[in-house]
Amino acid sequence: MKRKIRMGMVGGGPGAFIGGVHRMTARLDGKIELVCGAFSSDPAKSKSMAEELFLPAKRCYDSYDIMFEAESRLPPGDRMDFVSIVTPNVRHFDIAMKALDHGFHVVCDKPMTFDFSQAQCLHKKVMESGLLFCVTYNYTAYPMVKQAKAMVAGGVLGELRKIIAEYSLGWLAAPNAGKQATWRVDPLQAGSTACMGDIGTHSENLIRYVTGLEIEALCSDLSTFVKGRTLDDDGSVMLRFKGGAKGLIHASEVYTGEENRLSLKVCGSKGSIVWNQETPDELTVKTNDAPMQVLRRGWAGTFPELGKFTRIPAGHPEGFLEAFANIYNEFATAVDARLRNATYQADFPTVDDGLHGMLFLKRVIESNQSASKWTPFAL
Repeated sequence: MKRKIRMGMVGGGPGAFIGGVHRMTARLDGKIELVCGAFSSDPAKSKSMAEELFLPAKRCYDSYDIMFEAESRLPPGDRMDFVSIVTPNVRHFDIAMKALDHGFHVVCDKPMTFDFSQAQCLHKKVMESGLLFCVTYNYTAYPMVKQAKAMVAGGVLGELRKIIAEYSLGWLAAPNAGKQATWRVDPLQAGSTACMGDIGTHSENLIRYVTGLEIEALCSDLSTFVKGRTLDDDGSVMLRFKGGAKGLIHASEVYTGEENRLSLKVCGSKGSIVWNQETPDELTVKTNDAPMQVLRRGWAGTFPELGKFTRIPAGHPEGFLEAFANIYNEFATAVDARLRNATYQADFPTVDDGLHGMLFLKRVIESNQSASKWTPFAL
C-alpha cells in the first residue's frame, strides 16, 4: 500500500456503541484513517463527535447527502475511498444507495437493510456498480472459525448431520435497557424483527460460512417476553439443509445473566467441532475413537493461512475487536487492490451475504406467522 485507505462514517455519534467499535477496529492495523463523517442527524452532535475525533471542521458534515456531494468533488488524492454505515437499520438502504451513486465503496453494519425488497434493490445496485460492499458479520472473521471452515471443507468431520448455533444475551431482560436498546425494539427503526435481526442473523451467517450448507426450509417460533414490546426478544429456528443435514438456531436477548454467549456445534459422520465466542482462541474436536482434542490459535494442527488473521502469539487472547478488525483489514486490502488495478481474493462478508441474511429474516417472519410452520427457503 502506498497510502492509507480513507474512510468516512455515517452515524456513530455521541453515545453510540457500534460506531466506536467500527472506528477502533478500522484503524487497528494502520491501513485505514477516518477523514470525514456525518455522525448524527443533529448537526451539533455531529460536530461534537468530530471534535472528539480531532477531525477538521470542514470534513464534518450536517448530513450524509452533503458529505457525499462534497467528498465526490474533492480531488482523488483527498476524498474518502469508502463509507462506513453505522446507523439504525431503517437508514442503511438510502445511505448505501447514495454512496454507490457517488462512486464510493461501502461497509455496512448488519442487517443490511430494513426489509428484503430493499436488499434486492441494493444487491442489484452493487452488482451494476462494480464497487466493493461489505456487511459486518464479524464473527466469521475469528481465526478459529476459519479453522472450523477449513476442517469442514477438508472433510475432517465427514458428512454433516447436525448444526446447532446458540446466541444468548441478557441485556434486554428488563423493559428499559438504555439508549442502544431503544431503536432495536422499535419496528419503525429496526424492521420486522428485533432479536432475530440483531443476533439470529449472525448465527445463520456463521452456520453458512463454516458449513457451506444451503437452507432448504425452516420453522421458526418467535417470542416477545417483555411486556410493551412489539418485536421479538427471543426465538428458535429449526433448519433443514439441502443434502439432508438438520440444524437449530436458538437466539435470545432476554436470557438473564448471559453476556455474549455465541456458540457453534457442527456434527458429522466422522467427528464434531465446538466453538464458543467467549473463548474464541479454542476449537474443540471430538470423535468416537480418540480423546477429545482442543486446538488453539497459533499452535500446530491449525490451518496454515490463519496467520493472516492473527496479530499476537498464542496465549495472548484475541477477541471481538480483532475479529472485527480482520474484516476491515481485508476490505482495505481489497480497496487498495482496486486503486492499483490489481486483483485480490478478499475474505469478508459481501452484499451476497447481506441479501441472504435478509431472506433468512423474511422466511423466519413468514414461518412464525404461518399455520403450517415449515417454510421453503428459496425464492
